[in-house]
Amino acid sequence: MPSRSPATILSNARLVLADRVVHGSVVLRDGLIEAVDEGPSAALGTLDCAGDYLVPGLVELHTDHLENHYAPRPGVRWNPIAAIQAHDAQVAASGITTVFDALRVGGDADATTIGNDTRTLAAALDVARAEGRLRIDHFLHLRCEVPAEDVVADAEPLIATGRVRLASLMDHTPGQRQFVSLAEYRKYYQAKAGFSDAEMDAYVAERQEIGRIRSAANRPLVAAMGRAAGLVLASHDDATPEHVAEAVGDGATIAEFPTTLEAAHAARAGGLKILMGAPNVVRGGSHSGNVSAVELAETGLLDILSSDYVPFSLMQAAFLLPERIPAMPLERAIALVTRGPAAAVGLDDRGEIAPGRRADLVRVVHRPGSVPVVRSVWSGGERVG
Repeated sequence: MPSRSPATILSNARLVLADRVVHGSVVLRDGLIEAVDEGPSAALGTLDCAGDYLVPGLVELHTDHLENHYAPRPGVRWNPIAAIQAHDAQVAASGITTVFDALRVGGDADATTIGNDTRTLAAALDVARAEGRLRIDHFLHLRCEVPAEDVVADAEPLIATGRVRLASLMDHTPGQRQFVSLAEYRKYYQAKAGFSDAEMDAYVAERQEIGRIRSAANRPLVAAMGRAAGLVLASHDDATPEHVAEAVGDGATIAEFPTTLEAAHAARAGGLKILMGAPNVVRGGSHSGNVSAVELAETGLLDILSSDYVPFSLMQAAFLLPERIPAMPLERAIALVTRGPAAAVGLDDRGEIAPGRRADLVRVVHRPGSVPVVRSVWSGGERVG
């Protein structure tokens, strides 16, 4: 009989399981969790976790952080492989072992990348994966800006490659969804663009007219492409029950960042999984003045957290939620960043500390009232951080 691969045994840890937190040990072998035992392990060669938490590797569905590494300044394009490696290192160090890299298709007012950049990054991810440069699992998520003239032309060839697993239908037209408040929209964009009041007025009117015409034409085309390719579809920044009804009709199964309590209730009634931003939890509210993620969690309207624009916020929010909501146990908060997102995209091989699951694990030090510290990260049984 062939000899078995050596095991890695993590002992003396507080294991955050699906339904409880226990003191115990975990055996890793051949990239999988072989055993989970309560109590310390007496086996030789164990790694003593000194009573620290051991949580499943975090699963991140929506982060545009890769684009920030590739385009760190206006007009600057970094080497795409170097950008990917920097991004991979940062998300892994944050305890994320599965990441859906969100790449933009369709130009927008705050777009730092365009169609050619998206194709460059998608191809570079393939190279980085093939050359063994990546610490963790990477999948592609297309952020499809439906009012953009080029969104269908940019999305179609990328979806045809078969590399995309998730697509979100986005519409940042001023006066609706994320920016129902035109005052908030002006605050966000006017200083950034350096517009005068008159120029901003003209810009808003132009964007609204473009959105009215193009969104209605492009959204069903992009949704149909996604359905035909078997992608998981998400609707972005729904603000009203009508937005949610449109998302259900498109075939979406995830509601990303609903902006109102009313939209979140409609998403739950429509069977959509509700995703909110971890920075919203950490900051104590939305930077755009929209509904609080903590409020949704308190009312049972939160299934998934995403780090969005700060990778470490995912781990920070998971440990912060039980402090903000005393009735929420830690295992339920951790599920929002592990089991919840994994299930939403059909990755049933990870997201939980259980025999047979991928050996994606994170050792975390945390004391109430403090920021957690990621001590060690294992991806597929290999220590990567």
